[in-house]
Formats: sequence, structure tokens, C-alpha cells
Amino acid sequence: MRTTTNRGLQPNVLGTFDTIVMAVAGSAPAYSLAATTAVLFGAVGYAGPAALLYCAIPMLGIVLAYARLGRIDVNAGAGYSWVGRTLHPFLGFLSGWALVFAATVFMVAGSLPAGSLTLSLIDPDLAANTPLAAAVGAGWFLMMLLVVLGGARLTVRAQLVMSGVEMLILLAFVLAAVAHRGRATAFDWSWFALDRFDGPQGFAAGALIAAFYYWGWDVTSNLSEETRDSRRTAGLAALVGVGFVFVLFEAFTVAVNVLLSAEEIRTAGPNVLAVLGQEIWPGVGGKLLVVAVLLSTVATLETTLLQVTRSLFAMGRDRTLPAALGSVHRRWNTPWVAVVTVGGAALVMFAAAAAAGSVQSVLSDAVAAIGLQIAFYYGLAGIAAVVAYKSLLLRSVRNLVLGGLWPLLGSGFMLWAFVESLGELSTTALAIGLGGLLLGVVPLVVYWRKGSDYYRPARLDAVRALAANRDSGPATPRARTGDHQKSYATDF
Repeated sequence: MRTTTNRGLQPNVLGTFDTIVMAVAGSAPAYSLAATTAVLFGAVGYAGPAALLYCAIPMLGIVLAYARLGRIDVNAGAGYSWVGRTLHPFLGFLSGWALVFAATVFMVAGSLPAGSLTLSLIDPDLAANTPLAAAVGAGWFLMMLLVVLGGARLTVRAQLVMSGVEMLILLAFVLAAVAHRGRATAFDWSWFALDRFDGPQGFAAGALIAAFYYWGWDVTSNLSEETRDSRRTAGLAALVGVGFVFVLFEAFTVAVNVLLSAEEIRTAGPNVLAVLGQEIWPGVGGKLLVVAVLLSTVATLETTLLQVTRSLFAMGRDRTLPAALGSVHRRWNTPWVAVVTVGGAALVMFAAAAAAGSVQSVLSDAVAAIGLQIAFYYGLAGIAAVVAYKSLLLRSVRNLVLGGLWPLLGSGFMLWAFVESLGELSTTALAIGLGGLLLGVVPLVVYWRKGSDYYRPARLDAVRALAANRDSGPATPRARTGDHQKSYATDF
């Protein structure tokens, strides 16, 4: 596997604040709440706050795993590289493939609400027209495709504007919800209790949906080759981003439980935030939250495009997929072939989604299927971190807990949720989730037989990697170590 740092992407484009914004935008707070609240309520009822809480704890273990792995291997492929170099190249490829497939499905799952929300601002009756919503959503998707194609600097500027306005609206409504007096249901601390779930399978179903809420923060790792001091910045930004969206998710989920009736939540579907906004601020509130969701949806389309195209770029560079995917545009320093490929695949899926039924049914199956793939590749990354740092875990209690036990808890939780939820998902969700993973076996076998160096990896070991970083002198712009060399073994 290649380990050089001259990889063609533009270095030092993102700073710490930019990367935190990307982590928050990747999780898409407003979009996740709008698209998933009714789905989560359908799965666990009023236990939504509990599902988000108990998924956040192991999810932080995965964030810690990514932070530690990113300190010893700066790679746009992230888990694809780390899992391949610690566990097995086959698992590494499937880890990268799971991200690519899930992100491509999300292009449609994310763009459909963008289309219906745009239509709802014009005429609410048009929002239920799935073919029209797909066409408008495809327009938003193509716009973000051009922004991502235009380079990382343009992408960052667009993201700062979209996410900034979204956060201002969401925070204003959190404060308004606290002050609101009209209540459908009294607040109940039991919403955070484990016994609110309908057995292990019900808990697992809720956990998969909650994983979809948080998913996207790992875009910071896929952007590591374009980030200043990325060995430190990518992991720190992910931690801050997940902590911030956790608070937002809990606040809005509790507000929905308190201010809306069960029937209102079920019937609202992806418009649940608009209904909540109308309850808090009649006449204007619903429209404002629709704007927030629209901005969030478009923003997360951008970060997802970044994530999937950087993953495909790394796979093309390693010759585990066509080498053309590793090509970089001379002017914009973007993996333009990967961008165009994802765009073409997503547009084909838009056509299929337009004939698939209602927006809500497409969203429900897509969220569950993506949750399966998220649990798969996050679970493998948690194990990879423990394996890579195994020689350092017993050097301190901090290392053992933050570098071993917590990532292992996160990994075990994700893989348990993956297996346990199989009996709960619809046939369509299973076909998309498991079928997408199995589809990856085809290019795996083809390029393994062609002899890609990826399948003969240099093992990733923290002790050797840290020693090499210290001995290599001043760091290159894409993989600099700076003043943090001596703290890698103990940070996080």
C-alpha cells in the first residue's frame, strides 16, 4: 500500500474551525431531525431521547478510534486504509465500500427531502409529488456537485454560510421551545430509561436509526490530507462536532415529545420540524425551520460528496477500483473523475426513487439500510484502533480506557446492532443494506486478482508509526506532526 504523502489533493485548506464546521454539517442536525424523528418514533415511541443517549456513548468510542488512527495514518480513505492495514485488506475494502455505497444511497435519501422542502415553500400541495421532488432534489444535488468539483476552498466557504444560518435558526428554536407554554405531553425522565424499549431487537432498531443521526462526522478523516495539522485537527473536530450535535438532537427530540402528540409525530413524517415550528411560532416558525432543514440537507449533501469522492479517490489511487478514480484535476485539485462517477450513479438512483412511492417510504427504507452499513464500517474501525495501539494500551489507565475499552465498546455495540436488527428490518431495507455490501465483493475479487499493492499492506502499528514520525524530522504539509509528536501515544 502506498504511504507517500504526495497524493495530489490540495494541502492546508482546512483549519480547526473549518473542520469542526464540516463535522457538524456532516451529521446534518436539521436534516437528521426532520428525516428521522418520525422514523425513530415509529421504532421506539417516546424512547427517542434514550436511543440517542445510549448510541452516543459507544459512538464516542468510535470517534476516539478514528482520532487515534488518524494520528498514525493520514489517508483520505480513512477506515478503508486503517482496517485494511490492521485487520485484513478484504475487510478494509468492504469497509470503504460500505461508506461509498451508503453515501451514494444517501445522495437520493438526502436530495428527495431537499426537493420536497423546496416545493413546500412554494406550494405545500406540491411537496407530496415524489417525481417532482426527485427532479428538484436532483437540481440541488447537481449544484453541490459543481461546488465540490470547484475545489476545497469554495466548498468551505459555501459550507460556512449554509451551516451558520442553519445553526442560528436551530439554536433560536431550542430557546423558544424551552419558553413555550402550550404542551401536548408532560416531560418524563423515563424517556431516557433503558426499559422503554421493546426488548433487545427494539433497542437495536432504535440504535441503528440513532447511528444514522450521528453519521457524517467522520468526513473530517476523509479530508485529512487537505487539513492543517490533520493528525490532531481531524480527531479533535470530530469530538467537538459529535458533542455539539448530541445536545441539539436531544433538545429537539425532547421538544417533539413534549409539544407534539403521538399522532402528530406519526403523520408529520419528514415535515415534523415544520409542524414543531408552527406549534412554537404559528405562521412563521414552520417556514423558518423548513429553511433550516433545507440548508442542512444541502450542506450535508456537500459533506457526503466530499466523503465519498475522497474514499473513491483513495481506492483508485491504490488500484482497488479503476485507477482513473485517483485522478486529480490540475486546476481545482479535486478528484474530478470520482466526483463525476458519483454524480452519474446518483442520477440513475434518482430516476428509480421517482418511481418508488412516497418520499416517506423511500426515506424509511434508506435510513435503515444506511444504518446497517454505518454499523458495519464503524464497528470495524473500532477494532482496528485497538489492534493498532495494542502495544501501548497497558502503559496507562488513560490509554487503556480511551484507546482500548471505549473503542472496543463502540465496536461491539455497532456490530451487535447490525446483527440484532436484521430480523426487524423490511425486505427492501435488507436488500439495500446487505445487497450493497455483497455487491462490493465483485470489485474486491477483480482487483485482488490483478495484484493491487493494497492487498499486500504494510501493517499499521502505533509504536512503529510514532517512532517513524519522530525520526522523519519536519512534517510535510499533508501529514505534519508539528509539536504534537511526543503526545500521540497518550492523547485521546
